[in-house]
Amino acid sequence: MNHEARLYLAAHPFAYPLMRLLARLGPVVRIPGLGVVVNDAATARAVLMDDRFRKDGPGSPGDLWTPVLGPSVLLNMEGPGHLALRRKLMPLFTPACVSALVADVLREPLSELSARLGRGETVDLVDAMRVMAGAVICRVIGLGEVSEARARELFADGERVVSMVSLRSRRLTDRQVAVARRVLDKIGDIAQAAYEAEDESTVMGRMRAQGLSAAEARGAAGAFFLTGTETVATFVPRLIALLHDHRTRVDDLDRVIEEAMRITTPTPVMLRSVSATARVGRVTVRPGDRVLIVTHNCARAHGPFDPSRRHPPELRQLWFGAGPHFCIGYPLALAEIRAVASVLLSHNVRVVRRRAARGVLIPTYEHLWITAA
Repeated sequence: MNHEARLYLAAHPFAYPLMRLLARLGPVVRIPGLGVVVNDAATARAVLMDDRFRKDGPGSPGDLWTPVLGPSVLLNMEGPGHLALRRKLMPLFTPACVSALVADVLREPLSELSARLGRGETVDLVDAMRVMAGAVICRVIGLGEVSEARARELFADGERVVSMVSLRSRRLTDRQVAVARRVLDKIGDIAQAAYEAEDESTVMGRMRAQGLSAAEARGAAGAFFLTGTETVATFVPRLIALLHDHRTRVDDLDRVIEEAMRITTPTPVMLRSVSATARVGRVTVRPGDRVLIVTHNCARAHGPFDPSRRHPPELRQLWFGAGPHFCIGYPLALAEIRAVASVLLSHNVRVVRRRAARGVLIPTYEHLWITAA
């Protein structure tokens, strides 16, 4: 068994074998009590591009996050309101903007990481990534420069909320909603203070300049906080482990990153609620049905890790969505990943020890110790 499978089994010992079993049942299959399951990339993309499959109906992400974040945070929106909010936010996440932000925030942490590797130290890459991803999201929500301890604390807060969700979750319990609100209210307060300061050197200040309301800025900060730390912090250690395990030489970093994302699938499952009668593959769906796009199955159907193989059009970046719901934070995640990976690869790092994390939503390492080869 490879290390990626071990990560999934550690995180989801019961759901992961079921998820892989579903892949054997065909491109689209209706499972009573679960929903209509999609295991095919082309079908998944068609669903994501069709406005009859929504994020704000029964069984959708809205059931999970609206009680916590409110009704207007991209994660749970559709229609003109969603497009209007997205248009306001997109100028803040252009490649140029996020590259400048990442370069500024990670300049010192990456310099220190490079120095430690240069001295021959063994580094826990998981801990380093938590600090760096935490520092970036702190800057995004308006907290400015923070200590390593504060960055770790905020990352742990986000991890606590995200870990409440499993691959089988339909909604959070009242207790979980209360805990999540306590965490995200703190984030919202930080964001609102930055918003009210009208400092356009901060993302929150620029949100105000773009015409977002204080409530929209608070909600966006909460959504970025939940999604913007885990993706990067969990992916980079898995990327380095894949390169180590497959003895891969990196000639094209972007292609390697995309192939590693296919294998790790940052969003292993996506949910949609059916709003009008339609067909998903050969299966007829009706209003109220739930569609589960098993992104992991869609991606893994294309074979083992192989950066030399180009992704077919239907698969490209599917784990970040498609169409009007393609992840607006993708350029920020990619900028962080490129910045950290470039430093690590310059030292030709190797993995010396590792431990899989348990009780997490996104499979990851609890520890991944590396050193310069």
